[in-house]
Amino acid sequence: MTGAGLEFAALLRRLRLEASLTLEALAEASGVSVRGIGDLERGRVATPQRRTVAALADGLRLSTTERERLLAAARTGRVPRPQATGLRAFPRGVDDFVGREGELARLTTLAEQESPGIPVVVAVSGQPGTGKTTLALRAAHDLASRFPDGQLLFDLRGTDEEPPDSAELLLRVLKALGVADRDLAMAGSQGHPELCRRVLAERRCLLVLDNARDEAQVRPLLPGAGASMVVVTSRRMLTGLESVHRLALGELSPAEANTLLTTLVGRERAEADPRALAEVAGHCGNLPLALRVAGNWLATRTGWSVRRLADRLAMEEYRLDTLTAGDVHVSAAFHLSYRQLTPTAARMFRLLSLVEGPDAGAAGAAQLTGQSLFDAEDTLEELVETGLLNTDRDRYRFHDLLRLYARGRLRAEESPDVAQAARSALHRWMLENTVMAGRWYEPDHGAPPATWRGTIDLSTADNARRWLQTEGANWLAALRAAAAEGDHARVVEVAEALHWFSDQWIFWGHWPEVFATAARSADALGDHLLMATHLNYHAWALLVCEGRHQDSLDRAAQALVAARRADDLPQQGWAHKYTAWTFRLLGDYAAAARHNGEAAAFFETAGDLHGALQCRVEHGQILVDGGLHEESIAEILATLSFLDQVGERVEPHIAEFTRTNLQVTIGGAHASLGNWSEAADHLRRAVELCRRSRNAAMESRALIHLGNCLLSAGHRDEAREAFSGCLALGNAADPTRLTEARDRLAELDG
Repeated sequence: MTGAGLEFAALLRRLRLEASLTLEALAEASGVSVRGIGDLERGRVATPQRRTVAALADGLRLSTTERERLLAAARTGRVPRPQATGLRAFPRGVDDFVGREGELARLTTLAEQESPGIPVVVAVSGQPGTGKTTLALRAAHDLASRFPDGQLLFDLRGTDEEPPDSAELLLRVLKALGVADRDLAMAGSQGHPELCRRVLAERRCLLVLDNARDEAQVRPLLPGAGASMVVVTSRRMLTGLESVHRLALGELSPAEANTLLTTLVGRERAEADPRALAEVAGHCGNLPLALRVAGNWLATRTGWSVRRLADRLAMEEYRLDTLTAGDVHVSAAFHLSYRQLTPTAARMFRLLSLVEGPDAGAAGAAQLTGQSLFDAEDTLEELVETGLLNTDRDRYRFHDLLRLYARGRLRAEESPDVAQAARSALHRWMLENTVMAGRWYEPDHGAPPATWRGTIDLSTADNARRWLQTEGANWLAALRAAAAEGDHARVVEVAEALHWFSDQWIFWGHWPEVFATAARSADALGDHLLMATHLNYHAWALLVCEGRHQDSLDRAAQALVAARRADDLPQQGWAHKYTAWTFRLLGDYAAAARHNGEAAAFFETAGDLHGALQCRVEHGQILVDGGLHEESIAEILATLSFLDQVGERVEPHIAEFTRTNLQVTIGGAHASLGNWSEAADHLRRAVELCRRSRNAAMESRALIHLGNCLLSAGHRDEAREAFSGCLALGNAADPTRLTEARDRLAELDG
C-alpha cells in the first residue's frame, strides 16, 4: 500500500473508533459489508469507490470538513499499490536441509493457529553453528503461501562490533513494506515504531529478523496486533522478550548428521566407509556448521577418503583448524560470540575448559575463578544467555568444539601459572568434598563435622550420594592428578572414604581404577596396613565390577601377605572374605566355606562387627549356591534377627545394604524349593529396599530374580513388568542382569 493508501485506511479506522462504532454497527449504518469495511481499514482495497466512501461518511455522520478529508484520502490512494518485497529465493544450502522436523512442525503449527488480532512471534536461539538462520529460511519457504503480503528477511548483524540500532532497522523495515518517504518524513523517527506496528497490523506478513543482538534491537520491530508472524534468530535466548514462543536449537541427532554428510559428500563415498563417516560427525559434535564445513571439505577434495578426514579431526589440537572451508571458519563463528562477553564471563569461559568431566556445577566453577557461589552462578548464566554454554538441572556443559575453542583462548590469554593454580584449586576442592561425601557411608563417620564449611549441601546421605555420582568424572580426574603429582596420602584418604559407598554405585565403571590407584599409592607410602586395605578393595572391584576371578584371588592373596606383615586382623579377615566369595562364584563351595570360616574368626577376634556380619551373609549364600536351601533359609533368618538385635551398632547404610542382600538370597532359596509366593515376597522387599537407597545395581539383581520367580509361577504379565523395570534402570544396573532382562522379554514376546 502507498503512504496515501495507508493514510485513508488509518483515517477511516480512526473516524469509526471516534464515533464509537463497531464494524458491524458501521456496516448497518452505511450499507457497506463488514468484510468490505475491514478490507478498507487494512488497506487491502487499492482504489475505494467514491460511492462506498460516501456511504461510509453518511454512516459515520461526518461533518463537511471530515467528509471531504475522507474523500480526498480515497482519491489520493487510487494509485497502484506497491507490494512488499518478498523473500522468494533462498541462499545456497537450504536445498540440502536435513532434520529439524519437530522444530519445523512447531513453526507450522504456530503459523496456523487462529488467534484473531494476535501476531505470532517466535524466538529461535542456539549456540553458534546450530543452523538457526537455515531453519528460519526453510520455515519461511514452507510458510510463504500463508503470508501473501510478503515474506521479508532482515539481517540484524547482531554479532557485528557496531550492529545497526533499532531506528535504522525500523526505517529499513518500513521501506521494505512500501511506506512512502513522505509518510516516513511526516511521522518522524519518533513515530516510526507506531507506524511500523500499524502497517504490520494491517497485513499478513512473515518477517525473519535474523541474528539479533539483544532484546532492545528487536522489540521496536515486533507487531502488537494483526495476523503477521515474526521469527527472530539469535545466539542469545532473548529472555527479556515477552509474549513470545521459544525454540531452542541443539545439535543434530547422529542419524541426521550422517544424512547431512552423505548429502554433501555423495552416497558412494559415504557408504564406502560408514564408520569413518560416523567418526567425522562425532568429531564435529553433530553441529550443523561443522558438519557442513567438513562435508564441503570432502566434496572439494575428491582425492581424500572419509577416513583421512576422520583421522585428521581425531587430533584435538588441530580439529578447529581443520574445520575451515574457504572463508567459513567454525572457530570464527565462536569468536563472534566470545568477543561480546564481559571480561568476567570471558575469564570464566576460558577457565571452564580446565574441567575434565562432561559438565560442571556452579560451586565447582566458583573454585576455578575464585568467585562467590552467587557471582559464579550469574556469570555462568551470562554464558548460557550468549549461547556459549548449555545448562540442564544446574549443570553446565560445553559443546565439544566450544570446549576446544575455550582451551585455545586459555592458552592465548592466560599464563600457565594461572591455569595451573585454577586447576589445582578445583582438584583440591573436589577431593575434599569427595572425602566428606563418601564418609557418610563409612562406619564411625556419617555427616560432616559441625566445623566443616562447604559450598555444597552434604547435610544428608542422599545429598552426598547425588553429589558423588553427579561429579564422578570430575573427582576421578582430580584423583588421577593427585596420584600423578605424588600426593599419595590424599589418594588413599579419598579411596578409603569411598569404600562402603562403592556398594551404592557398583557398576559406575571406575572402581577398579580407583582402588588400583590407591593400592599403588599405599605401596609408595610403604605402609603395609594401607597396602593390605587397598589391595583388598581392589580385589573386591576386580571380582564384583569386572568378574575377573583369578585376578581377584591374586589381589586378595597379596592383601593377606601385607595384612600379616602389618599384623592386622580385620584386613586378614577381609582377604579371606573376598577369597571365599571368589571360590563360591567359581563353584568350589568347600574352599569358599573354609576361607569364610577363617575370615569370621579374624573378625570375631578383632571385634569387627561389620566384617563378621558380612561373613554371616556369605555363609548363607554359600549354602544357597551349594544346594542346601532349607539350611540357608534358617541361616538367613537368623542373620536378619541378628541385624535387628545389634540395631544402631551397625552403620545404617551397611545394615540396609545387608538386608537387601539377605532378602535376595532367601528369595532365591525359596524359589529353588518352588515356594514361589514366599520367594516373591522376599524379592519384592529387596526391590523396595533398593529403591529406598537408590541402589540400581542391587535392584537389577533383585528384579531379575523376581521376574524369574514370577515367570516360573505362571505370572507372565508381572514377570514382564519386573524385567522391564530392570531394563529401565539403564547403565547403573548390572550389565549381566540387563542382558538377561532383554533375553527374558524376547522369550515372552516370542
